Amino acid sequence: MNKFLIIRLGSLGDVIHGIPAAAALRHRYPEARIDWVVDPRYVGLLDLVDGIDARIPFDPRDLLRGRAAAWATVRELRGASYDAVIDLQGLLKSAVLARLAGGRRTIGFPRPHLREPLARLFYTDTPDAGGAPHVIDKNLALLGALDVSDRRVRFPLAVTRTPAVAAAQAQAGGAGYALLNPGAAWPNKRWPAARFGAVAASLRRDFGLRSLVLWGPDEQPLARAVVAASEGAAALAPQTTIADLVGIAQGARVMISGDTGPLHIGGAVGTPIVALFGPTFAERNGPWSPRDVVVSRTARCGCCYERRCRRASPCIDDIGVDEVRDAVRRRLTAHG
Repeated sequence: MNKFLIIRLGSLGDVIHGIPAAAALRHRYPEARIDWVVDPRYVGLLDLVDGIDARIPFDPRDLLRGRAAAWATVRELRGASYDAVIDLQGLLKSAVLARLAGGRRTIGFPRPHLREPLARLFYTDTPDAGGAPHVIDKNLALLGALDVSDRRVRFPLAVTRTPAVAAAQAQAGGAGYALLNPGAAWPNKRWPAARFGAVAASLRRDFGLRSLVLWGPDEQPLARAVVAASEGAAALAPQTTIADLVGIAQGARVMISGDTGPLHIGGAVGTPIVALFGPTFAERNGPWSPRDVVVSRTARCGCCYERRCRRASPCIDDIGVDEVRDAVRRRLTAHG
């Protein structure tokens, strides 16, 4: 076997969780061709991953729209004659694309691990995904079908000192900085801005750390609210690309975030993490380092994995400032 195709279109955090599978495949087959089909928004992340030969941007909606470029991409995939196509997404759209790619084998999750069970119809191989709850381990378990037995978690990411990384370091001064990430695509994954601000004030008071507040598209007002509540202890981080975010995260003394892409970037580069979880399970999606600290209210959530809360206020709002302060103290102590 010498040609493999990985399909994991999105989201950002899920693409990060797929990187160890690509690294394990490369470790087992050092001379193979390994390509990855991904949502165009996340090509910049895969550009930083060592060991991938081609990053193929693809939006499956373009197939339904009948766009010629999308069908041309499918023809190119079929022409590559892959030995195996590995669907790490497990949705109907990714399974159909995996089968359209025309590899000799199409590998995907067994039915109990699929959010959309019909995806199973498009796979030739469905190896046991294992009993470990974390999605990284499940992805690695799929590679058992390809004689990959080394399940170590590796993130071969290239970290560069971009102008935004230099600006973040200059903003923080010599004592180092904490990263606060209040945003998330799901509203019920966001911890209140005023509480992030209160934690920033305690980070400066207790540890002498300046806080930088991350923000993405349409999140600048939320980040500014954190800064306003911080008693002067926080500042807006520079506008970032994915490459910028990787470098800024690696340089942080600690990162506090809900379950969203920047949190998982931090985990991939070894940033000490305090993770705040509401409607999703940290055991499946959260930090994988045993030293990281999770503060969760998932056990009380009545709308797990739903994008909007059905309660008067999201369960993540039940997490108090003192609880997060204590978690930060424990994580910084563990990190030394």
